[in-house]
Amino acid sequence: MTSGNLLTDNPELYEARFPDPERLAGRWAEDCLRRYAAGPRVLDLGCGTGRDAAQLHASGRTVVGADLSEAMLAYARDRHPGPEYVRADLRDFSLGVFNAVVCLDSSLLYCHTNDDLDGFLASCRRSLTPGGLLVAEMRNGAYFLGRDDLLNTPKVNTFAWQGTSYRSTTTLYVDRTAQLLRRTRVWTADDDSAPVEQRSAWRLLLPLELRHFLTSHGFTVLALHDGPGPRTEPPWQEGDLPGTAAEADRLHVVARLDA
Repeated sequence: MTSGNLLTDNPELYEARFPDPERLAGRWAEDCLRRYAAGPRVLDLGCGTGRDAAQLHASGRTVVGADLSEAMLAYARDRHPGPEYVRADLRDFSLGVFNAVVCLDSSLLYCHTNDDLDGFLASCRRSLTPGGLLVAEMRNGAYFLGRDDLLNTPKVNTFAWQGTSYRSTTTLYVDRTAQLLRRTRVWTADDDSAPVEQRSAWRLLLPLELRHFLTSHGFTVLALHDGPGPRTEPPWQEGDLPGTAAEADRLHVVARLDA
């Protein structure tokens, strides 16, 4: 067995496993930007394959997509042109001045420590114009208070891509000391390749904790809710208003940098 991130190393496979044909994530982000009157320059942090950055670009915005993965960035430049794509670490970045920072699909939760979160928010503060927006979508740490339906039991998923059948076995567990949701995922394929084991983790942030970090860095929280969003059930649709609860498994936040 080898170690690595099969999907990050193979962006085409990532999009096959997690399709978004209706571009819900990018459209949801654009709806937030319009709802709160963000200016045209947008930084998409953790842009991955570039789908969401390209959707924001198609909406008329000037977009920079940033990611740590060179494979993802190369794929984004080739398959989702329009935005500028650059390599950056969301815990400490300086990429210019923007009217909004977008951080989707739990990318913010790769800030595992308080120092990481402070670095992310300090970088956002430096990068945003006064009154600029931060729009983020992520797992909700509060969901795991007293719930274990997603934890400790391996879950199997299979899908086919380009004539090869892939199978993933995923186990989530909570590391309470580090306040992390840890994931072990083992990939196998019917093409005689060696199994690949991936280990990753996300910070478990509670809604009030996230609000405190934001206000400490000079942001005013405009919306903080569990849905509807691009990865909720049911998913967000055009015209849906932000909710008010914050107890389901996804968390959505829009915050404005104080002038």
